[in-house]
Amino acid sequence: MKKLIISTVLAATLFAPVVATASETVDKVLITLTSAEQQTRGMAMVLGNMMQAKGAKVSVLLCDSAGDMALKGHESAPLKPKNVTPEQLMQKLISGGAKVDVCALYLPNKGVAMDALLSGIGAAKPPVMAAALIDADTRVFNF
Repeated sequence: MKKLIISTVLAATLFAPVVATASETVDKVLITLTSAEQQTRGMAMVLGNMMQAKGAKVSVLLCDSAGDMALKGHESAPLKPKNVTPEQLMQKLISGGAKVDVCALYLPNKGVAMDALLSGIGAAKPPVMAAALIDADTRVFNF
């Protein structure tokens, strides 16, 4: 009987943090997207839209070739099953209030200026981005 009680208490102690965190909600989300893969970009945007629909304030940082999504005239092939592009999903995020930026290194290394970016997309400032990344109230997702 004593072993049963000890086992039960131990199990409850081990699972208590999991139960507590499962019910917590996240108010701020930062998605960093660097992947060149179309499906990865699309899924990052799908999940961003889902989190935004659940009330999270979403920010997106596009780095490396993922920054190409922010360029005027850049459109990739639609993804099944909804036949939408990652860029269309990103525009939906922006229209819902998301902040989308290219990384600070993107524009100078791409050889383009701010006017090459779609409306509503900015260039990240490293001190601001660093603060967001270490903010205890922000959940960071990397794709």
